[in-house]
Amino acid sequence: MARTRSLMVASEAFPLAKSGGLGDAVTGLAQALSRADTEVGLLMPAYRGVRERVVGTHHIAHLAGMPGGEATLVGALCPESGLPVYLLCNDALYDRHGLYQDEHGQPYADNALRYAALAHAAVRMAGGLPGARQPDILHAQDWHAGLVPLLVRAAGLRYVKTVFTVHNLAFQGMFPLACARELGIPESYCTDDGARFYDQLSFLKAGLRYADRITTVSRNYAREILTPEFGCGLDPLLRARAADLVPIPNGIDDILWNPASDPHLGRIGYSARKPAGKTQAKRALQNALGLHVERGAALLAMGSRLTEQKMADVAVQALPAAMERHPGLQVAVIGCGDHRYEQALVELAARYPGRCAVRIGYDEGIAHRLHAGADMLLHGSRFEPFGLTPLYAMRYGAVPIGSRVGGMADTIVDPGELGGDKAMLAATGVLFDGDSPHDMGQAIDRALRLYAQPAVWRCMQRNGMACEFGWDMAARPYIDLFASLAGASPRGQVPAPTIRPEPVPAYARHPLDGGIPVPLAY
Repeated sequence: MARTRSLMVASEAFPLAKSGGLGDAVTGLAQALSRADTEVGLLMPAYRGVRERVVGTHHIAHLAGMPGGEATLVGALCPESGLPVYLLCNDALYDRHGLYQDEHGQPYADNALRYAALAHAAVRMAGGLPGARQPDILHAQDWHAGLVPLLVRAAGLRYVKTVFTVHNLAFQGMFPLACARELGIPESYCTDDGARFYDQLSFLKAGLRYADRITTVSRNYAREILTPEFGCGLDPLLRARAADLVPIPNGIDDILWNPASDPHLGRIGYSARKPAGKTQAKRALQNALGLHVERGAALLAMGSRLTEQKMADVAVQALPAAMERHPGLQVAVIGCGDHRYEQALVELAARYPGRCAVRIGYDEGIAHRLHAGADMLLHGSRFEPFGLTPLYAMRYGAVPIGSRVGGMADTIVDPGELGGDKAMLAATGVLFDGDSPHDMGQAIDRALRLYAQPAVWRCMQRNGMACEFGWDMAARPYIDLFASLAGASPRGQVPAPTIRPEPVPAYARHPLDGGIPVPLAY
């Protein structure tokens, strides 16, 4: 049987474009599929500067009648990732300051057009373009590619199957329903049983509704999103499609994130078997951030978006209280987000010079050095589909303190307090329930109690560093899924799948109203 050909449709891919974990996940999975001798291509927008980072650029097609105007599709190779890429070129849509937001942090007003165009380009490729291999599978990533399954269904492409991966259900791609015609969406798909969601058009719901299979990035998150608490109003639809929901945990790039060979650490290198470099990395981080160079101090790091999802509002209350209780505690924070939390953390650093350092912004090199130098990582989260950062921390011997939600409940091993501290010899981190400063503070206290027991702490560090979280583990389930879908639908031999009746109840108000403020449109 011929190899299954898949085309991954995504708004970003490291290193060409990245705003967060999505870019890492897209490239990591694509590379793992390629290593497994699977034919995979990647379709993404040609953002500003992207064409200068690829090689072997060649024209594939001129695309007329596209949302947002005429576009050009080119093929190329990304030399850093080794992946074949297809770039959708339309400077009016993609030659911008940022990927999704302007220089003031506001979502671009035409984001609906920008990502509808990407979906239409994917469907054109599925229909056949000279110079581009026709895919058997269109693999749409998150809300930006959510229209792909809908448009494939509307075009009647019987020979191509669609897989939609949900990276974060809270980001839904919500736009005015009135723009559907401009986006090339047939009116019959703009119903409550289709892509309409609270009288708006939801790209995410379109993907969930019309994809042949839905995947999520961790097992626990797959269970959570079937509930009203985590379903963001889409849990009735997800429960109706539970038979088509497949949890496939993400991975990490274990070559890029490897303390034994990380170029960001300079000459410092270490591993679980040769851990001495961890002490050097800690001293280097303390020097770089202006912290007191004290080997015995417990250095707690926090590296994430400073938002309510990531419990930044809780951390700004829990951290100063913890520093008062534990005079030997040092804190290092790297991140950006809500200005209120940025300012509160900057003020915290001013209150505790030499004990607290805060860097607003993100830098890849500093992020690597943060994990290498820290003893522990604080990663609270109200919801966490997968949780890349705790895995990076574990790889570098920084013990994570995380919320018992989403993927963190799957990947951080914590026997709990009832088993006593000796049970933690089998642990990789500390988990906590709740989202109050008290809950987070208790978890920090517990971690520091374990840190004061060197034998236990060294075991936790080694356990985490020995975990296998590479992308190759995630690739095999996708290969099997793609093969089963392609094998079940030989080209041109089976009718288009029927749409099962899946009533989605109307609600009086959006379930997020009055809850955690979640940016739904980008």
